[in-house]
Amino acid sequence: MMPIHELLARIRWDPEFGKGKFELAYEDKIEHQLKRVPLERIDIEPGQHFAFEAEEDDGTRHTVPFHRVRKVWRNGVLIWERHPGIGGKTK
Repeated sequence: MMPIHELLARIRWDPEFGKGKFELAYEDKIEHQLKRVPLERIDIEPGQHFAFEAEEDDGTRHTVPFHRVRKVWRNGVLIWERHPGIGGKTK
């Protein structure tokens, strides 16, 4: 099973795989729901393997630990999913 930070590195560094529109959903602990965010609104500091910054629709920014990422889509197709308490699974 591919960890989420490895999948995000592949999107960034593999030119063929990285083509397309990516979105990810993370678990929001305050609203108790999944927040879906386009990858272009995510900032990952180089070498960071713990968390990233996500910008919401209203412009607010949140630090999100990688372990709260639940799903990743490429061109609308679910390509990666993690259920609470289970490692990531690549499709």
